[in-house]
Amino acid sequence: MKIFSKEQIYEGDKLTAQKQKITSTELMERAGIQIFNWLHVRMQGAQVPIHVFCGIGNNGGDGLVVARHLIAHGYNVKTYIVNYNDKRSKDFLVNYDRIKEATKEWPTMLKCQEDFPQIHKDDIILDAVFGIGLNRSIDDWVTQLFIHFRTSQAFTLSVDIPSGAFTDQVVDNENSVVWANHTLSFQSPKLIFFLPETAQYSLQWEVLDIGIDRAFLFNTETEAVLIGKHEVLPMYQPREKFSNKGTHGHALIIGGSYGKIGASLLASRAALASGAGLITAFVPKCGYTILQTAFPEAMVITDNDENLITDIHFDMQPKVIGIGIGMGTDSKTIVALEKFLKKNDTQLVVDADGLNMLSKKKSLLKLLPKQTVLTPHPKELERLIGKWQDDFDKLEKTKSLSKQYDVIVVVKGANTITVYQDKYYINTTGNPGLATAGTGDVLTGIITGMMAQGYDALQATLFGVYLHGRSADIAVEDYGYQSLIASHIIETLGDAYIDLFKQPEQPEVEQERNENQ
Repeated sequence: MKIFSKEQIYEGDKLTAQKQKITSTELMERAGIQIFNWLHVRMQGAQVPIHVFCGIGNNGGDGLVVARHLIAHGYNVKTYIVNYNDKRSKDFLVNYDRIKEATKEWPTMLKCQEDFPQIHKDDIILDAVFGIGLNRSIDDWVTQLFIHFRTSQAFTLSVDIPSGAFTDQVVDNENSVVWANHTLSFQSPKLIFFLPETAQYSLQWEVLDIGIDRAFLFNTETEAVLIGKHEVLPMYQPREKFSNKGTHGHALIIGGSYGKIGASLLASRAALASGAGLITAFVPKCGYTILQTAFPEAMVITDNDENLITDIHFDMQPKVIGIGIGMGTDSKTIVALEKFLKKNDTQLVVDADGLNMLSKKKSLLKLLPKQTVLTPHPKELERLIGKWQDDFDKLEKTKSLSKQYDVIVVVKGANTITVYQDKYYINTTGNPGLATAGTGDVLTGIITGMMAQGYDALQATLFGVYLHGRSADIAVEDYGYQSLIASHIIETLGDAYIDLFKQPEQPEVEQERNENQ
């Protein structure tokens, strides 16, 4: 699913009106009806007080459409105009006249804090004050209104975007934004729904189709894309009947140091479980017995040093190398990494201490093969790109790193974002259970295993991140967030693959099943 910028949304609205020969007012009516339908299906006529707060721009016009249809269907509606200046959009005025005709009442005008209505905890707030066009700070009394929403503890539904939030920057004052329980976003989600600093303003979001021109949606390139099942399924490469372990590639995992051999073990297991045909682990001597015992499916070669990797040498031709997990950053290991990079021409996935060593000696970044995959957690990313002001600045700095060295960067988080060149790929799977030791090592192994099978570096990264999160989603059903550990993700990788081909159950099937129980 594409995530359109503010400018692209305006362009799509304009083009849709032209091609479908409708007015902007008619497009607004269509959008408002979709919001009403969403509410109507869930409320079924319930007489809970609904407070509709409308701004004086197009988002407020959407709110007026919703209020009018709710009133026409007998709901208990109170409509307010948040009168923050004297300007009104054309479509707002049209719908302001329409709601007066429908109800024979004027909506209540709010001009200051003394005008605020009483809102009870069991009421519903429909927030249609500001839309995506907001480009300035808001008045203090409007901030107080948003605080009033929050302190009421009423369920808050935002139209398109939580009022006060920007589509392309972080707000200075979090009280100047509506904290929505749910946001109904027109045609596509907003980038702010997926960034740590801005996702807090909407606990849940949902996309409503308002009939924007299909050719525009299909042909318009966007900076950001959501990656879910529908996006990764076409990437899937089925196995041929007469394939063998050599067909699916040989992956080499280089990592480990005294006390951190578990990282190499996890990455190696994950690489094989993701589908690689062969796995070899290169570790210090202290890891030999551990790997041969705990993971008999792997081949093991060792450094001459007992506790560290000091000289990377092997007599094999792997298709891809995952490097860095548990290696430490000893000066001897940094020298070994530099020597290795100078002679290496094999595809790489670099994680953990591999990244930390690149950060310590940034000239090594120039030695990385094209489309090397980097998988940093937040502190490792900061060491690579420097401190950032906010999440948007973080993405811009990561994009610069990707373009400068032609690398793929996996920005780990609740919504892991893969950055390559000018594009952001936002993953939709995963849960808080992943916040535990070793899950990053597993991800490195999965991506390495995908590349061994023949997926190109970007596909392997997107598919691998998806499978990693989906495996965690499946495993958490048995273990819960607190008890999920990295090994569980490896154990459910097969289930994540199978899940790709499961069809959602139809409502009739589910109903029949419930009746038979």
